[in-house]
Amino acid sequence: MLIYNITSKVSWYVHDEWLRWMIATYIPRVMETGLFVNYQLVKLLDTDEIEGPTYAVQYYIDNRDLYDEFVQVFADGLRDNGIALWGDQVIAFRTLMEVIN
Repeated sequence: MLIYNITSKVSWYVHDEWLRWMIATYIPRVMETGLFVNYQLVKLLDTDEIEGPTYAVQYYIDNRDLYDEFVQVFADGLRDNGIALWGDQVIAFRTLMEVIN
C-alpha cells in the first residue's frame, strides 16, 4: 500500500474557498479516477499560520503501477487546474510514501 500525499500551505485570502473546493471538487475528482481506495484530509497543527494554514490530503493506493497510471493520465490536468484557480495563493508539494506497518 502506498500513500500519495499533497501538502498545501494556503493563504488566508483564499482559505475558505480553497477548502470548500478541495472537499467538493478536487478530492472527488481524484477519487473518481478509480485508482485510490481511500483518502484523508488533515490540517497540520503546531505550524506557523501567520500567512495561512497547512493541510495535507493523503490518498491510499494499492501499488506503484496504479500510482504511475495516475501520474501519466490524471496528475498534470488536476495540478494545472489547481494552479489556474489559486496561483501563488496555495503552495503545494507532493510525496509518495510506502505503508510499512
